[in-house]
Amino acid sequence: MINRDLLVVIPAYNEEANVANVIKAINEQLPMADVLVVNDGSQDRTAKVASQAGAKVISLPYNMGYGAALQTGYKYARENDYQLLAQIDADGQHDPVYILDMLDLIRRGDADVVIGSRFLIDNGYRAPFAKRVGMLLFGTLASWVTGQKVSDPTSGYQALNRKAFCYCAGDVYPSDFADADVLIMLHRAGFRIREVSVRMYPSVNEQSRYLNMYSFLTPVYYIFKMSLTMFVTLLRERGGAERVVD
Repeated sequence: MINRDLLVVIPAYNEEANVANVIKAINEQLPMADVLVVNDGSQDRTAKVASQAGAKVISLPYNMGYGAALQTGYKYARENDYQLLAQIDADGQHDPVYILDMLDLIRRGDADVVIGSRFLIDNGYRAPFAKRVGMLLFGTLASWVTGQKVSDPTSGYQALNRKAFCYCAGDVYPSDFADADVLIMLHRAGFRIREVSVRMYPSVNEQSRYLNMYSFLTPVYYIFKMSLTMFVTLLRERGGAERVVD
């Protein structure tokens, strides 16, 4: 049993060019943390590069999707008695300097889940047009459902306390896309969600987050799938946080 306080989870697919720098930056900011790279069936040297950089590595047998990779990290954290979890993408767009601020909100008891938002203030980030449309649509829906402003519903930069990531380790978590539907799921389960302002950089990997979601017909499928999963989430019974066995 590891019994460390903080685990940083990095879902990765074909990120051999970027993942070592991400691990190095995390270690510089959070030397007390363990780093876990979930290699989601990469066809390159992602797993080897991550291991050489000092991270723990779990390799999935094939590309199972962003949600499945994240949930693998949640299950690992649950089974190894971590109390806090941060998740950060492997492509270098998330600056780990903000993780401590995100965790402080949780440690103070002000939130169960903290989202790093690139849009609370204007920090120069400009998303592609199709992505902006999706963000606006799902941000509006998530804000309406949760009763609080959700400025960045697709952010993969998050921090969770033990009860929240143990809940996400269960059967209700989506296995492919994991964006605004998860925020709604967590809110309806009774978890407190906060956003903090972070700076993000454009991804240098066209396969970041596992697919080029904003080319040709893929945005149409994404919007349809996310709308469907949000609708299904709204049909579920409220509550659940109090029943988490952690």
